[in-house]
Amino acid sequence: MNQPYVKLFALLALGTGVPVTAAADSKPATKYTIEANRSVLNTLPFQDQQDFEDAQRGLIARPETLTIKSADGTVVWDLEQYKTYISLDKPAPDTVNPSLWRNSQLVMQHGLFEVTKNIYQIRSYDLTNITFIKGKTGWIVFDPLISPETAKAALDFINSKLGERPVLGIIYSHSHLDHYGGAPGIVSKADVDSGKVQILAPEHFTEHAVSENVIAGNVMGRRAIYMYGALLPRNARGSVNGGLGMTVSTGLAGLLLPTHEIKNTGEVVTIDGVEMEFQMTPGTEAPAEMNTWFPAWNALWMAENSTNTMHNILTLRGAQVRDALKWSSYLNETIERWGDKVEVKFQSHHWPVWGNDRIIPYFKKQRDIYKFTHDQSVRLMNQGYNGEEISEMIELPPALENNWATRGYYGTLRHNSRAVYQRYMGWYNGNPSDLNNLPQEIVAQKYMAFMGGEEEVLKKAQKSFDQGEYRWVAEVMKHAVFANPKSTASKELLADALEQLGYQAESGPWRSVYLQGAYELRNGVPTGGGTQTATPDTIRAMTPGMLFDYLSVRLIPEKAEGKAFNINVDFTDSDSHYTLTVENSVMNYTQNQAAKADLTLAMTKSTLDSIQFNEISFDEAIASGKVKLSGDRSIFDGFLGMLDNFNFWFNIVTP
Repeated sequence: MNQPYVKLFALLALGTGVPVTAAADSKPATKYTIEANRSVLNTLPFQDQQDFEDAQRGLIARPETLTIKSADGTVVWDLEQYKTYISLDKPAPDTVNPSLWRNSQLVMQHGLFEVTKNIYQIRSYDLTNITFIKGKTGWIVFDPLISPETAKAALDFINSKLGERPVLGIIYSHSHLDHYGGAPGIVSKADVDSGKVQILAPEHFTEHAVSENVIAGNVMGRRAIYMYGALLPRNARGSVNGGLGMTVSTGLAGLLLPTHEIKNTGEVVTIDGVEMEFQMTPGTEAPAEMNTWFPAWNALWMAENSTNTMHNILTLRGAQVRDALKWSSYLNETIERWGDKVEVKFQSHHWPVWGNDRIIPYFKKQRDIYKFTHDQSVRLMNQGYNGEEISEMIELPPALENNWATRGYYGTLRHNSRAVYQRYMGWYNGNPSDLNNLPQEIVAQKYMAFMGGEEEVLKKAQKSFDQGEYRWVAEVMKHAVFANPKSTASKELLADALEQLGYQAESGPWRSVYLQGAYELRNGVPTGGGTQTATPDTIRAMTPGMLFDYLSVRLIPEKAEGKAFNINVDFTDSDSHYTLTVENSVMNYTQNQAAKADLTLAMTKSTLDSIQFNEISFDEAIASGKVKLSGDRSIFDGFLGMLDNFNFWFNIVTP
């Protein structure tokens, strides 16, 4: 096989196994962490047990064990590991924030649940809930998880308990991977293509689902390793909870394309006798998202617009900043549209809320957590404070602070307020010293010299650590590590500080970020594991334009320096035509095809897909006539040599 041609279309591919890291180097909670965590017990309303009633309400059955494997025997989901140390009768360990521990106990309530008449959920088979709506003859499935294996296991379980039914409809509430990736596990593409199965999604779903997982997929995927804690050990010093669920499954996510996109609020669709009315909420938790009303049962599906946590305005894995003001306005619209009717609200994570008298106050606080964060961040911003300062100053009013469903298990007030600042003001905080500041590695060397050298810094930082000043130690020691990444003492002290911050964190992602950083400082960067985002189905769903955008960000400018050429690409199955142009060390493309190009390629999109997946080499495709080439082939060979390949396991806590 001609490797350069494989490189042209090769996209990110991670191993799907999850090598849970060793915990031998983890350390116990210090007295300061123990005190900080115990203080949480005195500040929040732990006597309120309503969530525990709701999380267990409607339980029909749960499996004796919940370990799900792929066809080759690889474990893609294992709740059993968490059961060894998380249960309702166990108090929070010293190494876990009691509020996060409470959330984990609730999320661990897994199995098949009845939400209301004809609506069922299977929870904790993945990061997401999978919801089954009982129609006249079959199931309508909402948000079929990340992995085909977990989705199939859920379908098999509900069929075994409630009677076998075919899946006749799938609804993707929004464009994030954990809400569509498992679809191929419950229906076939043939059934979708034949019209047997309808797939509904919000307008622009496919565009956003594909672009988020490919263009910046490499860096987002690496940071997601930190955010979700999938590689952390399963114990009280490691992974406890992802905020929205326990963690992410690691099967090979698929993508079955929608057969119909919902475009307008108020649009009504009936599948298998079930009438559904949709509310469009673009730009909230996802760029393409929608809620669903079931008038027959006064039931409201809230997608991920109102979960039992404060959500992210900017996710720690990286994404475009979300619009907190728009988010709150759509929640207000929900109240105005169905507030006088709704009797149960349920969503893609956590557990439902029942009763109109409870749901409306719940919605108002969900609305107001985003409105407050937006308004007060902007107020302080207009007084001249920057994002870091605002995050230290902003405080929730008691009504939101003491409300379990707006606690920061996933998003946090600190990083959400910074996100609001970023949305309006960007990266520059206005201080001239930060306009063209030095990069971290250079700063580290200078700081260490100014502070008296590594040995002196270690002494001072250890003293601060012994006084419980973990945020300060982390700030100082990151410079020591970047100045001398071979220093075991510096890395160990930084790891110790990050670990204690992780133990104190209420947010599941914050805990995971701190503990993954501590692990990599002590043990080095992992080499395998995680969830694949740019999966084969995702790549097949890419339009030619999306593929060319991806190739553009791979162009190495030094290798393209001084080069100028055009490549015409004809897709014979769609009768679409493109010209790729490289000049000024930039690649552009257009459908206004050049009349005369240096090289012309003609092929079907399916042939292009086969080349991407190494099913056929480029040379074989030419020899078989699947690719027709005319012009100067050396142009193409040179173009291939200009393309970068991204290393997934890049360093984060070390230079």
